Amino acid sequence: MAKQKKIPKRSEVEKKYTWATEDLFATDALWDEALEAAKAYPEKIAAFRGKLSSPECLYDYLVLSDEIMVKVERLGNYAMRKSDEDTANSFYQGMKGKIMNLYVAIDSADSFSTPEIISIPDEKIDEFYAQKPELRLYERKLSKIRRFKPHTLSDAEERILALSGQVTSAPGETASAFRNADIKFPPIKDADGNELIVTQGSFIPLMENPDQNVRKAAFESLYHTFASFKNTSAAFLDSQVKGLIFNARARNYASTLEAALDRTEVPVSVYHNLIDSVHANIGYLHKYVELRKKLMGADELHMYDLYTPIVGDADKEIPYEEAQQIILKALAPLGEEYVSILREGFENRWIDVYENEGKRGGAYSSCGDPHPYVLLNQKDTLDSMFTIAHEMGHSLHTVYSMKNQPVCQADYVIFVAEIASTCNEVLLVRHLLNNTTDKRERAYLINHFLESFRGTVYRQTMFAEFELFMNELAEKGETLTADALCEKYYELNKFYFGDAITVDPEIAYEWERIPHFFYNFYVFQYATGFSAACAIANRILTEGEPAVADYKKFLSAGGSMDPISILKLAGVDMTTAAPINEALKLFGKLLDEMEELMK
Repeated sequence: MAKQKKIPKRSEVEKKYTWATEDLFATDALWDEALEAAKAYPEKIAAFRGKLSSPECLYDYLVLSDEIMVKVERLGNYAMRKSDEDTANSFYQGMKGKIMNLYVAIDSADSFSTPEIISIPDEKIDEFYAQKPELRLYERKLSKIRRFKPHTLSDAEERILALSGQVTSAPGETASAFRNADIKFPPIKDADGNELIVTQGSFIPLMENPDQNVRKAAFESLYHTFASFKNTSAAFLDSQVKGLIFNARARNYASTLEAALDRTEVPVSVYHNLIDSVHANIGYLHKYVELRKKLMGADELHMYDLYTPIVGDADKEIPYEEAQQIILKALAPLGEEYVSILREGFENRWIDVYENEGKRGGAYSSCGDPHPYVLLNQKDTLDSMFTIAHEMGHSLHTVYSMKNQPVCQADYVIFVAEIASTCNEVLLVRHLLNNTTDKRERAYLINHFLESFRGTVYRQTMFAEFELFMNELAEKGETLTADALCEKYYELNKFYFGDAITVDPEIAYEWERIPHFFYNFYVFQYATGFSAACAIANRILTEGEPAVADYKKFLSAGGSMDPISILKLAGVDMTTAAPINEALKLFGKLLDEMEELMK
């Protein structure tokens, strides 16, 4: 593991390692000017109230909606990116609040549109397309709106729901500020007495430390601190889920799960198929835990032993620039066009690389105009290299979608969002495995992939099961108490990891540090996406150009079709359990190879 470095202030970070927010707005003052101009949009959009029953007005309304999307999203992206640079910076937190006010004002002014569009008879819509051929550009958007007729309320009721947006988003915002800006963890010491800082960003690298005492100390530092705030964290989640229930019931959905998946046209059966398939194949994970315990020579394996590499002497530091070059080579099978866009992102500051004080934890890719923005908390490890490949997969998906689709259907839904990112990871590990003949290094890489698989398929499915539990419990009228959440979370860890590991009591508090529980049934898509990505990457490497061409159709499709149909462009059918089962079998196959190599 690389030696832990002092976490710098934002002002101390080299410019080349920061993202180019000036490409959005050169100065804060220009952002303010654009915000003032955008404040006219609620009135402009409201002017169409009662007029959407004419093809000309409907078309003009949709064109204005595109303009608002482009300009307001740019404002929002600048505010979000600046506030994530330092979550303790009150100026940019205030800026984020201003843009949220604008979002709510626009949503409130626009509350009439969905009811009006839905009320247009089918035969009249067909006449509109004949009278105003330009409306064909928006046919997909209009059909998506009209399919929500059973869940659309009156004009007045829609306005009330729009106004509630800031209230229902508050628990997630508050919890994020608490996790990233306010909560502090006690520092720990290594074997030489050096102080090690424990943060959300440094926690996983500390879990990879070869010294079990360091891992245990970091584990206890983090989770004992979270334990002291368990009731606060539970209140955040309880409020979040109550907001989801409010919206689901107001819109006549049977459950929050149905409401969440219906927005992206994903059948509820896909969610349950995932959990059922993972349960049926849980033995692979138990076998992996048993192998880890054996290879670590541990009399007792603990939860804080799950991240440190089994083949410790194959671990090495991978500087950020070196990681970029390896990724460029690994993704060469996707063609020169793909690689050139990737190189442009590396060279033109699309990425905010290193951790700094107050910076938002984790990693993500966001925005696409004028280019994507990627947040990292780079640690120069193998895992960090995979994170770069993952987030740039998201970014290039966005680039291809925006280049090939009109504004109204460039945005892809979250169900397909994790596929392009994970496909990059699979191609990267296959590249690394193909370029080593050293058995120990090969075992190390296989272990890394198995860990990635464990974290993305098994772990995220466990999260999905926990999220379903929370929502179903709250839908029965129960309060999400800290005790109920801790008890369930602990039980799930015991089921998923099996008898070969000591499930430490502190793991019961892990749910407090997971931001995705505020994302409304998002996490299951990591697991389904990973499964689909394994199939796509295998096609690319075995079939070559035809598979690459199909994959680029997928990348370029945006939201032009429902996600199940878009995935079929790349040769994957997620209405069946087959992709998930095949991925789990791959896990088992690699596990067998790992066991053989380590003999």
